[in-house]
Amino acid sequence: METIANIWDYVWPFLVILAVIVFVHELGHYLIARLNKVRVEVFSVGFGPELLGINDRHGTRWKISLLPLGGYVKFFGDSNVASTPGEGVNELSSEEKNYSFHHKKVWQRIAVVTGGPAANFLFAIIIFAILFGTVGQRFTPAEVSQIAANSPAEIAGLQAGDKIIGIDGSDIERFEELQFIVQQNPKKDMVFEILRDGSSKFIEITPNLVEREDQFGTTHRIGQIGIIKAGIDYKKHNTGGAVLAAIKETAFMTWETLKAIGQMIGGSRSTDELGGPIRIAEMSGQVAQQGFVTVLFFMAVLSINLGLINLFPIPMLDGGHLVFYFIEAIRGRPVRQKIQEVGLRIGFLLVIALMIWVTSKDVIRLGW
Repeated sequence: METIANIWDYVWPFLVILAVIVFVHELGHYLIARLNKVRVEVFSVGFGPELLGINDRHGTRWKISLLPLGGYVKFFGDSNVASTPGEGVNELSSEEKNYSFHHKKVWQRIAVVTGGPAANFLFAIIIFAILFGTVGQRFTPAEVSQIAANSPAEIAGLQAGDKIIGIDGSDIERFEELQFIVQQNPKKDMVFEILRDGSSKFIEITPNLVEREDQFGTTHRIGQIGIIKAGIDYKKHNTGGAVLAAIKETAFMTWETLKAIGQMIGGSRSTDELGGPIRIAEMSGQVAQQGFVTVLFFMAVLSINLGLINLFPIPMLDGGHLVFYFIEAIRGRPVRQKIQEVGLRIGFLLVIALMIWVTSKDVIRLGW
């Protein structure tokens, strides 16, 4: 019984957190669709058999389904959750075509599809803005307090008291930004701009490659230069400052995530850091024990990742639909239905294969 209770401590935070960010994603599709007068037949959090649901006055079935790993909105004219046109979509009456997703102009369909990922990024910005305006943003000045002996920083000539203001041409304001960038770039020659005695200098430092195991048993290969910060501080922003800082934080996390994925594809970064639903459930349970603020921050990070993943140009995902619609916009006519159907099948297989792969990594890591 104790084991079941422990598992439940991880499962329920995972289900709640995932349901929220999936709802936000699908709500983005829904709102833009309604704005463009597309009839929405189903709004589902989860896949498979319906657990509970209600109909609204617009004829939309709002429901929660059995399998919680995702969700969908089904538009009038769709044959399935992947938004494939129904067989009789070309035989609709003139009035019905006014509410059919597949009879909207291509720019309208692009807007509807983009609405989901955009909602995830906006949701993250809102959460960050609330946190930065109330609790404060983690803001430790990028000043060097101590330097480890024989470390890359000491060898390069960095000194205690130096303030790091840039790396490879990118401005640095916080130690947290510095730490994140260094960890993402082990064994890469990087040019640091430092402020010393009122004047700036440029120093080249190559972070060491260090293996570190996190609390979930995953080994991360990260970069370190051997400097220690003075401590952790939090900076509260006014409303405008909180929103601006939230936008910067979201953009920074998005860009660094893309860079990390590129490094994995290029082979310079290990894929051991990737995780599937099991790992997300583990992390959800951990953050739930650390308090509501940590849960909100984690939810924002997950929302960014969900929005980003859905923009990948893989048929079945939003990015795959966008590829077809952009081609249609350029050619002036839709991609042949047969090609779209083949693409969706390939995309479905790729998504399933990815899910199996990352889940198997979780299983192996846990020794199951």
